[in-house]
Amino acid sequence: MAVIRPEKVAKIAALKEIFVNSKCTVLVDFCGLTVAQDTELRRKMREAGVSYEVNKNTLIRIAAQEAGVEGLEAYLEKNTAVASSTEDPVAVAKVVCEFAKTNKQLVVKAGVLDGKVISADEVKALAALPPKEVLIAKVLGSMNAPITGFVNVLQGTIRNVVYALDAVRKAKESA
Repeated sequence: MAVIRPEKVAKIAALKEIFVNSKCTVLVDFCGLTVAQDTELRRKMREAGVSYEVNKNTLIRIAAQEAGVEGLEAYLEKNTAVASSTEDPVAVAKVVCEFAKTNKQLVVKAGVLDGKVISADEVKALAALPPKEVLIAKVLGSMNAPITGFVNVLQGTIRNVVYALDAVRKAKESA
């Protein structure tokens, strides 16, 4: 077994932490991007609170094995950059997929979501999810709908009683 230099050991430990602590990690092939495009991608990543760094495939492979992530080896070819977020799992996928739509050179290889390897198609499906706030609003709206319907039913009964009393009043006034 080859001896790994101390700086590489530190890098492997940092990558292992990314795989263990991040909600979502996406591996991309950035080959063909210009410096300006890469700078723009990094800026968008920073704005979304996503970390992005280029790593050697061997170090990624070792870190993934140490973190208990299996099945990632098949995607570790050519150039690989790792984008991850400890906050929002959808943010990583959204930033990468939105950028890949306009810059065809950026290729999504795979992702790691909650310790499980997901394909590029699954990363794109994750990016298509609405934001967390919208999902919460939909759930709360659906929870509130039965209560609102019940209140409308009760108001309808009271409203009908009022209409009947008003009709009786009008009938007595005209007689």
